[in-house]
Amino acid sequence: MKISSVEFAGAAMQPGRYPRLSQPEIAFAGRSNVGKSSLINRLLNRKIARTSQTPGRTRQLNFFTINQVLTFVDLPGYGYAKVAKSERTAWQRLIEDYLIHAPNLCGVVIILDIRRGPEEEEAALADFLAYHNRPFFFVATKCDKLKRNQREKQRQILMRQIDGEPLLLFSARDGRGTDTLWQAMLTLTAPKSKRILQYT
Repeated sequence: MKISSVEFAGAAMQPGRYPRLSQPEIAFAGRSNVGKSSLINRLLNRKIARTSQTPGRTRQLNFFTINQVLTFVDLPGYGYAKVAKSERTAWQRLIEDYLIHAPNLCGVVIILDIRRGPEEEEAALADFLAYHNRPFFFVATKCDKLKRNQREKQRQILMRQIDGEPLLLFSARDGRGTDTLWQAMLTLTAPKSKRILQYT
């Protein structure tokens, strides 16, 4: 997808107080430091999501409108134990409220580190989305960290761990998987009768 404009459309720190937008929304969820911000920046070919070596920096829902036709929603990272329990609970409530009630949400990209794979939080999120009939798929990032044979072996392991759910491979460093990821996201924003997902 050719990116002509990216605009920060607002943020939310409390349930229900989301920007009033009309475009379809794709949300990005992942463990802290899994490479979520780097993935978003690579997709948009510009630095709009803040990257950091310090986990837990994203503490609100950030909305970015692309080409005035699509909105990315950057969700707070989860699984970072050094954040106060009360703050983690608030993040969880915020994320869950958005995922349940957002009228324009078309799908969720669940991001994994290919070397680490899914853990309890990812499995719980997938179950939560399935229960609420929210489409989702997994993206394994940092694929450039593995050699080809290691990458394929790990992909097979991850596929078994996520029970055959759709899985894409991606690298923010070299752009591997960018076009395929865009295709998958745009498919989710299409009318339901035209949603035919194919992954390679």
